[in-house]
Amino acid sequence: MCHLTPHLPCKANSDQEYLISMKFQKTEQPDMTITSPLIHKGIVTTPPVEKDSPAMQTRLFKEVISIAKISLPMILTGLLLYCRSMISMLFLGHLGELALAGGSLAVGFANITGYSILSGLAVGMEPICGQAYGAKKFTLLGLCLQRTVLLLLFTSLPISLLWLYIKHILLLCGQDEDIATQAQFYLLYSIPDLLTQSFLHPLRIYLRTQSITLPLTLCATLSILLHVPINYLLVFHLNLGIKGVALSGVWTNLNLVVSLILYVVFSGTHKKTWGGFSVECFTQWKSLLNLAIPSCISVCLEWWWYEIMILLCGLLVNPRATVASMGILIQTTSLLYIFPSSLSFSVSTRVGNKLGAQKPSKARLSATVGLTCSFVLGALALVFTIVVRNIWASMFTQDKEIITLTSLVLPIIGLCELGNCPQTTGGMPVAVWLGFFAGFDFQGLWLGLLAAQGSCAVTMLVVLSRTDWDFEALRAKKLTSVVVVVVVDDDDDGSKKVGAEKPAKAEIKEDSLSSLAESDEDKQSWV
Repeated sequence: MCHLTPHLPCKANSDQEYLISMKFQKTEQPDMTITSPLIHKGIVTTPPVEKDSPAMQTRLFKEVISIAKISLPMILTGLLLYCRSMISMLFLGHLGELALAGGSLAVGFANITGYSILSGLAVGMEPICGQAYGAKKFTLLGLCLQRTVLLLLFTSLPISLLWLYIKHILLLCGQDEDIATQAQFYLLYSIPDLLTQSFLHPLRIYLRTQSITLPLTLCATLSILLHVPINYLLVFHLNLGIKGVALSGVWTNLNLVVSLILYVVFSGTHKKTWGGFSVECFTQWKSLLNLAIPSCISVCLEWWWYEIMILLCGLLVNPRATVASMGILIQTTSLLYIFPSSLSFSVSTRVGNKLGAQKPSKARLSATVGLTCSFVLGALALVFTIVVRNIWASMFTQDKEIITLTSLVLPIIGLCELGNCPQTTGGMPVAVWLGFFAGFDFQGLWLGLLAAQGSCAVTMLVVLSRTDWDFEALRAKKLTSVVVVVVVDDDDDGSKKVGAEKPAKAEIKEDSLSSLAESDEDKQSWV
């Protein structure tokens, strides 16, 4: 029989070798000691048997409560950050039409070339941190945090250079020179925001994967309360104009970063997860990049879709009304998206923690409950858009044509929320065909989004139903595992012999951060 002895606590960035002793009965083979990776490439084993769970209804209720505890503070945080962007737009509007146009153009350019990339790359650390926390490999969270911050800082360098030449790029694209000049002012003073975002995104994920979300809400509340007086000080008192709006955004994000760092330090959250700055953060980036790059592509496709839609609106029959209506609808979509995205992050945290703790059935339960809740949120969003379709646009404008266009498309947005998922750009060809060739005009652009969302929702349902959760638990174990030592009885008296030969230090570290993105050949057995 196989007996597991208690293993030492694991520290991902320590030189200490963490071993699990496994004792086997004597066989006909010669005495031997095998030292090999805990989860070798190709290993197939059975995850630990989970303890008997309570009744299914109780489990479902507890899971809903657990997800709600994470997602509700995140929803509040998202709403607060949404208010921050709206406040900035209001101050731009008070500066005049030119400042509003230049600032809006700069924000769109910044989203495409900067913020979407940083946000997408940061998401790559979420599976690693979530599963490491579930596996109680706490120091791995701090190491992954350092790597992600470095990755975002390195990425910010070429983005900053691009922003320096924003005016020339916009003029080449045929934009008005006065608007391009205002956009340049805004982006030049927003470059420091790339630095704050490089810390803000990893810090939020670092806390979220530990199910710490309420402090995020409190820190965001404090930052937003200061955002209005900061804007007033810089824009009107110091007469900085559009430059002041950009600097106020940087200042507000800096306040949020500093408050989060202070919370981590004074709350003691860092004690378990922070092993100090380590040179290891400059090495072994394979796992992070394997997750960060696909996540970045997914996020960028989603963000860019809306920016491209605005450009396409300018080619329709009545560009003035369609562009204005598209702006209102995008703001509405951003508001509605806060709810499913917060739910998605909370479910991702729960699933990652359970897989890291080798509890595949509970991970399956979390995913199923999250999917059910997403349909409930989608249905509520659909009801909301139908109820307010005739009055929503009137809060932004009194133009009857814009109000009519918005009211026609709002129910389509509600249907999109039923299948909301990141890969919306797959509907771009459909949107172009419906809008320009099938005669649907402005509605056709949003029907293309609906087609993408519907197909993506069906795909996700198929993937969820076919997921091998036991194997996913093993992949999570592989992500954070280290070394195993097999001890074989040496003599009849039960004495044990442990081999002196051990794997190289580099081999141990490589296995501790092996990629999640392994091929199916990992399922093949080995001896």
